Formats: sequence, C-alpha cells, structure tokens
Amino acid sequence: MVNEYLIVGTVINTHGVKGELKVNPITSDVSRFDYLTYVSIKRGSEFKEYRVLSRRYHKGFVLLLLKGIETMDEAEKLKGMDLYVARKHAIELEEDEFFMADIIGLEVYEGEKRLGILTDILETGSNDVYIITDDNKKELLIPALKSVVKVIDIEERVMQVILPEGLTDEV
Repeated sequence: MVNEYLIVGTVINTHGVKGELKVNPITSDVSRFDYLTYVSIKRGSEFKEYRVLSRRYHKGFVLLLLKGIETMDEAEKLKGMDLYVARKHAIELEEDEFFMADIIGLEVYEGEKRLGILTDILETGSNDVYIITDDNKKELLIPALKSVVKVIDIEERVMQVILPEGLTDEV
C-alpha cells in the first residue's frame, strides 16, 4: 500500500516572532523544499494543508513560514510535529528513484532467504546504506548500489538483493 502523504521533515522549534518554523528536513535532497507550495500536518487521523509562504535555509535546517501560522504562539503548538507533502504535490522521481517512505518497511530477500525488514536509511554522501533488521533484532547494513539491490517492488513490498561476498558473518 502506497501512502497518500510523504513525510518531509519535523518541526523542531520556532524561529523569530512571526510564526516561522524551524524544520529538520527528512529528505535526501533538501533543495526539494524549493518546490513545495503546500505542506500538511497530521492531527489525529486528519491532515491539514498549509500554503508555504516562504522558505529559507539556516545551518542545515529549513525555516518555513506557513499561511495561517502567523505568531510565535501558533508556531509553538507545532513543535515536535511531522510535516508531510501530499503525494500529488511531490516532485517527480526518475524511474530508478524511490521515496524513503515507500521503501522503509520492505521485506528484504536474497533469493529465497528472508534477510529482514528495511528499517532505516543512512545517507552517507556517496551512496545510501539500507539498515535491514532481522527477526532477532540484528542489523545488516547493505549499500544502496545497483550491483547489490536488484529489485524494488513497492506494490509487493519486497526488495531483492545480491549481497557482496563477506558482507555477512555467516560461515
């Protein structure tokens, strides 16, 4: 099942007195915020959409001003909340690109052998690293390279990999 909303960041603080939000971005490319015209905040099971009035970058964070959040008190109520973008407002991805939210939770296999579930993604700069957690809570780090990751099937929630020799400690 594909989520209708994608998480793009978390409000970690306010900035200034006019309701600006300090956001920790959750994306492999922070410049994607340049193209956001709307973000949503989940309250209970409902999403409320806000128009982005301005964005700027400061020390690795994104400072957002949203229509309807005009005071520090209003912004303060959003601290700790996640920001989402409706999939219909998300950027177009290349054929071999995926949103992190879509691949976290995939069952990972090498052939018929189940390795575990993709539980997190480390962004290292050169290539991402997928954290696969098995049923015993043991983690396996897999480089997100085309030579390793052979199939990603979002609909079936499955990833097929070919592990490089020596990556696991099995004898």
